[in-house]
Amino acid sequence: MVKKKRSKLEIFLFLLGLTIALSCLTFYIWYQTELIRLGLENQKIMEEIKQLEEEIKSLETTRSSLLSPDRVEKMAREYLHLSEPDSNQLIYEDWLTGLKK
Repeated sequence: MVKKKRSKLEIFLFLLGLTIALSCLTFYIWYQTELIRLGLENQKIMEEIKQLEEEIKSLETTRSSLLSPDRVEKMAREYLHLSEPDSNQLIYEDWLTGLKK
């Protein structure tokens, strides 16, 4: 059996084709892994956004309960010892006349 000797050009073209094929395969694998990584990162960020939105709702509920007029009045009466003003302590100002001048 006699084997043909390959020319340098044939060997070069074969190696070039093999290199291009391996490069394409490497790029495709990298592309797929990046796609999966970005998808997982996106899902993680979406879950974090959902958690933060729930925390915001909770904080808004707490804020509204702390700022309720009944609670503020109770705190003013109990802790600051404030009371309703007497009628002689009230001063009414006719601010509409001041705007017309």
